[in-house]
Amino acid sequence: MGDRWLQTQLGNNVNPNGETVSQVGSPDRTDMGIPETRSQPRLNAPNWFNHPFNPSSDRASNFIVEAVDKVGPAVVRINASRRVSRDRFENSLPRDFFNPPRGMRPPGDRFEEGTGSGFILSPDGHILTNSHVVEGTDTVQVILKDGRRYDGRVLGTDSVTDVAVIKIDATDLPIVTIGNSETLSPGEWAIAIGNPLGLDNSVTVGIISATGRSSTDVGVPDKRIGFIQTDAAINPGNSGGPLLNAKGEVIGMNTAIISGAQGLGFAIPINHAQQIAQQLITSGRAEHAYLGIEMVTLTERFRQELQNTQGLPFAIPDTDGVLIVNVVSGSPADLAGLQAGDVILNLDQQTIKTSERVQQIVQSKTVGSILQIEVNRNGSSRILQVKTGNLPSQTTG
Repeated sequence: MGDRWLQTQLGNNVNPNGETVSQVGSPDRTDMGIPETRSQPRLNAPNWFNHPFNPSSDRASNFIVEAVDKVGPAVVRINASRRVSRDRFENSLPRDFFNPPRGMRPPGDRFEEGTGSGFILSPDGHILTNSHVVEGTDTVQVILKDGRRYDGRVLGTDSVTDVAVIKIDATDLPIVTIGNSETLSPGEWAIAIGNPLGLDNSVTVGIISATGRSSTDVGVPDKRIGFIQTDAAINPGNSGGPLLNAKGEVIGMNTAIISGAQGLGFAIPINHAQQIAQQLITSGRAEHAYLGIEMVTLTERFRQELQNTQGLPFAIPDTDGVLIVNVVSGSPADLAGLQAGDVILNLDQQTIKTSERVQQIVQSKTVGSILQIEVNRNGSSRILQVKTGNLPSQTTG
């Protein structure tokens, strides 16, 4: 059948020895009104045996393989453990799993162990990972792709952005190439590398589904990040691993999934993660600019809800913008004279339509920056100057 296929497609007789013989009596192309070009074959059959994806070749190659080859050696596994009290340990287990009589309970505390991922930023051992992977841990072990193991030291964690930096004592380590997360567009390739469920050096592929997803959209309102959304599979253990573009450049750090959903993974943009990492390396902590307001985007539906609310301390505005519903006492916003009921129209010379945009502008500033803000107060426009402060612990506004 193979001979028959070649004979039909190529217009040649192929004998059992693989030799081609000109076919006698084959129709001439000029007989069908088609100019004959004798220097070309009658039909170009695909050259399957030289195709780059041919599994019989020594090694298949494509942009994904090249990206993984480039970055893979700099992706690490992180084993972390933290001590927990005996009571907390026992209460976290099913009753039928660990509930012996009190006199038979073994003494001492227990350890929780977890596995995550990370990637090497510098040849001397600075490693970027998620805060939730190493925060509060007693021991951290870093395992390289080549099997080398190091004890890690946590230089700093930032729960607001879920970024952490680990340091290991080593030299001449492989490092990643950093890309630019500001230029991403939905539809671009996305490659995730990590250790999901303890399966080391796993690679998944997808696309950038969206950029700038707010923390509220993702279901982590206590974070201050505009997430990258991807459909590349991200599972427990992928946390802290790199998200790559088609060039093998790191564009994000994998951090979250939505439980029960498929094709919904999220990563911290690398530009933002790097800024936080540099602060952690330098001082062991990160600062975040904040105003100290609670706000909501004014929509027609929200106006209707306000109209049904009794005892509001302010009049319901009829303008578009972002409504300030509360001002934290003693905050930068309070000191600048902002009030509940003000509607933000313009911030840092940018028109404001959504509360997410206000958050993006503020978090892009350093502590101590001066922001000009225009608000509508009871129908009149006012312009104020606000000096950003440092986000207090446990504050999300």
